[in-house]
Amino acid sequence: MTDVNAPLDVESLREQFLNVVFDEYKLTLEAQALADYAIACGETAAKFTNPEDPDFQAPPTIASSFQQRKRYPDGFPTFKGLGMDAGKAVAPDKPMRPGVEITARTHMHDIYTKSGRSGRMVFFVNRMEFTDADNILLGSADTSIVIREKPQT
Repeated sequence: MTDVNAPLDVESLREQFLNVVFDEYKLTLEAQALADYAIACGETAAKFTNPEDPDFQAPPTIASSFQQRKRYPDGFPTFKGLGMDAGKAVAPDKPMRPGVEITARTHMHDIYTKSGRSGRMVFFVNRMEFTDADNILLGSADTSIVIREKPQT
């Protein structure tokens, strides 16, 4: 049984969990929903707001709206500490278009530590990658979570 109060063994976690897909699902984007999203984000370019535009596509930030179904891989240890959202980064590669089936796959991309004034912080970066039916990468979205470890007494 893992001691939830013990400091995380980051190297062991990296060896066991990095780059292993632990969540996968398919989605298909709808044109009007994409236009509504773009307009709500303040986009004005027709290729993002008008489904009749010949180059109509999802705005590049759409990947930030997709949620992974699982936060951690099976068997990932539990731990105590204060967990916080540490940000999101989106990297579009190719346009996402309506009516195209997209596969979203999530893997743990990185685990690293930093020392702060309040102690050690452990960062977990989950990367969700989006591909089309030909397995061409459309883009990715990284979600970072930071845990401030409970100080040892």
